[in-house]
Order: sequence, then structure tokens, then C-alpha cells
Amino acid sequence: MTNAIIFGSKGQDGHYLAKLLQQQPVNVIGIHKVLSSSDIDITSYPSVRDLIKNQQPDFVFHLAANSTTKHETIFENHEIIATGTLNILEAVKNFSPRTKVFISGSGLQFKNNGHPIKETAEFEARDAYSVSRIHSVYAARYYRSLGIKTYIGYFFNHDSPRRTERHIAKKIAEAAKRISKGSPEKIEIGDAGVIKEWTFAGDVVKGVWTLVTQDNLFEANIGSGIGYSIDDWIKACFSIIKKKPEEHIQVKKGFRPEYQQLVCDPALINSLGWKPTVSFEQLAEMMMKE
Repeated sequence: MTNAIIFGSKGQDGHYLAKLLQQQPVNVIGIHKVLSSSDIDITSYPSVRDLIKNQQPDFVFHLAANSTTKHETIFENHEIIATGTLNILEAVKNFSPRTKVFISGSGLQFKNNGHPIKETAEFEARDAYSVSRIHSVYAARYYRSLGIKTYIGYFFNHDSPRRTERHIAKKIAEAAKRISKGSPEKIEIGDAGVIKEWTFAGDVVKGVWTLVTQDNLFEANIGSGIGYSIDDWIKACFSIIKKKPEEHIQVKKGFRPEYQQLVCDPALINSLGWKPTVSFEQLAEMMMKE
């Protein structure tokens, strides 16, 4: 039977990927504790080495991260994302070289000129999170040159009911649900004109699986390529509860967004036959129900 290890199995993407693989069927070994006293710690090479040596997995997926650009997480994310990548790749090279390795990348690590971003775009270390992501991509490319099949999927904004309220889609959806029940609260928004993708995480992991089950393409954006503004999301959520959003939105004074638009060019992953199936409106309905 096919075996797969997922680092970050309890996060949004790990959850949906595990569900998808179990339907294949693939035996999933989920690793969700990082920077802890867990027996399996992605930041520890001996720990990762022993796991991969003993399991001889067909696939390893590195999805673990603290998905924030805050500078305060620079050491945490360096250990999890960058050092974790090196630990996985070195262990695979030495003890399970037939294993395919998937490393998650981010649209945030590219230079953003406001146009749809291609995989060939220049990298830019614009925040602490991007530093670790860029490091992990170069590590993956190096090990690919040594014969290890390493794949990079660049993720753009994607959501699901499993998001926490520190993510804007979930923050707005949960507040709208409370407002529908009589809450007088106001939702504080920085810049409602910012445009991003709103792809369903369950679709994104199908793109990951599409990528790693072929051997011709090793780096691809995995996103819809379709942009909607935060204001569009607010209107979609409030349309469901049949209330006017203007009465419940408060603009954060002096707020400066990290970008005005973050949208990918998904032509490469589309060429493999993958496209998202859940629409923007369907995602809003999903997150407002759960």
C-alpha cells in the first residue's frame, strides 16, 4: 500500500490532504506537533531521519508552518519551514531516495507588481515568512539536482471552515453569523479594496496531489487565479444573512496593506488538468454554515 507522511497534518491543508489521500487509498502518517516534546519533531534531524528511514514513505508533504508574516515568528518559521525542509530532504536522500517530497511555497515570496504572478517571477524577501519560504525552495531545487523528486506548490490565499479568525475570511464570516443572531459588533477592516484569491483549501490539496503524481512539472502555482476584493467577501457573507454590511464595518485608521492585489497565473497547474471546483459564492456559503 502507498504510504505518505504529512507534516502539519492538523492544519487546514493537512486536514484536507489527509482526507483526500485516504480516499485513494493512501496510508497517512500525520505529524502535527512542532517545536514541542513530541516524539516526531520536524525541527530535529534525528527525529525526521528515523521516521523516514523506518517508514520508507512514497510521499512526504511538508505543510507545517505558522502562517503569519509577523517578524516575531522569524525563528519559529525558520526552524519549521527552512530547517524542516532540510531535515526532510537530507533524510530522504540518505535513507529513502525514491520518496517524492512536496514543499509548500507561498505567493507572498514573489515580487508583486500587482499583476498575476507566474512561478518564474523573481523572489522577494518582503517579510519574515518569505525569508523561510525562499530558503526552502532553493533547498528543494538543490536536492532535485541530486536526484530527489522535490515538488513546490506555491499557495495563494485559500480558505475553509477550518481557518481561525486571525484570517480575514473566517473573521468576517464568523462576525456575520454573530450579527445575524443580534450581535451589535462592528468588524474592523484595514483596506476592503485589497484583491486576493479565495480558493477552497479542499481544491488546493487536489492540486497538490495532481502535481506530485506526475514527473514532468516540479513547481507550480496552485490557485484559482481569480481575484475578489475583501469588500466582495463582506458583501457575499452579508447577502447570506440578508443584512447591510455598511452598518457593521469599521475602517482601521492608518492601515497599510501588504499588497493591493495577490493573484496567481495558474496556467501550469491547469495544463495538468486541475482547476478548482468550489466557487467564491459557494465558499462563502460553506463558511457561513459551518
